[in-house]
Amino acid sequence: MTNPMLRTYPAEINLDRVRLARVIDELNACAQACTACADACLSEEAVTELTKCIRTNLDCADICAATARVLSRHTGYDANITRSLLAACITACRACGDECASHAGMHEHCAICAEACRSCESACRELLSMVS
Repeated sequence: MTNPMLRTYPAEINLDRVRLARVIDELNACAQACTACADACLSEEAVTELTKCIRTNLDCADICAATARVLSRHTGYDANITRSLLAACITACRACGDECASHAGMHEHCAICAEACRSCESACRELLSMVS
């Protein structure tokens, strides 16, 4: 739904709409994966060993979800806010991806989450390079 919604926006958008839609979709997918991974970690027997992973998952999910919402709004666009949020997402996704990757051998949900974080980090980095 992201791409069709962006196509209907009646005014000019300062970013490529197709790439913007892809990033919003990546952000939403990453937020969902991180939320689900945190929940799965809470159900693991060794939950105390996953405390940092859970915290990193939840931080990343919140940052990605907020960024997706802000990137979906274009009236009164502020490139400085967009740049700051994308940079925060890159940092959060890298940290979460690294943390989940360290548990991926034991927990498949962490492997899936790490992959979602890497993909989102890459998409955010690409869009950040285009923000003027």
